[in-house]
This record gives sequence, C-alpha cells and structure tokens, in this order.
Amino acid sequence: MSGGRVPLYQAKAEFFRMLGHPVRIRVLELLQDGPMPVRDLLAAIEVEPSNLSQQLGVLRRSGIVTATRQGSTVVYELAGGDVAELMGAARRILTEMLAGRQGLLAELRGPAGRSGEPS
Repeated sequence: MSGGRVPLYQAKAEFFRMLGHPVRIRVLELLQDGPMPVRDLLAAIEVEPSNLSQQLGVLRRSGIVTATRQGSTVVYELAGGDVAELMGAARRILTEMLAGRQGLLAELRGPAGRSGEPS
C-alpha cells in the first residue's frame, strides 16, 4: 500500500473491533434513547466507574459519542443517528440468526421433540 492509506475493509474491521466490548455496546444501546449523564449510565450498566470511564473514553476518541459538561455532570450522547441505525440492524440480524437456529434445533429434535407450539 502506498501513501499510508488504509483500505476500507481494514477501516471497517477496526471500527467493528472498537465496538467489540459488551460495555461499549450497552452504552450505545442506552444512548439511543437520548443523552445520559455518567451517573445514569453507571446505574444502568452496573460496572466499576473506572471500567465505564475507560470504555466511554474509547467511544469518545473514536468519535461515536460526544461528551458535554453540565456543571459537575458529564453527559454523553451519540454523535449521529447512524449509530442507532447500526444497533437496530445488529438486533435484526441477530434475531434472524437466532430464529434460524431455533428452527434448526426443532428440526434436529424431530417429531418427538415437538410440542405443537412454535418455539
């Protein structure tokens, strides 16, 4: 590669790696409903403050969330609507994947494993 340019597929991989932490995903889910102060994020996620701070820092440095100070309170929000769309798409994809697995499991169980009710 010349000029120090990163191929798009590599940039995408880095982006998804940045998202690859449960606390970061939970923060993004919570922020879909609007801005939240750190204290509310802490109460909802139930992790150590230092862990949350570290994960918020990763999200902030990536530009996926923004932070504003309101007095002594720091409030986080999504930097754009695309993140909420991404989280929704991930939910839909996972739902389809899980539905497919449940269907496969029902097939594997055969007639003896069926109760007549959808799973």
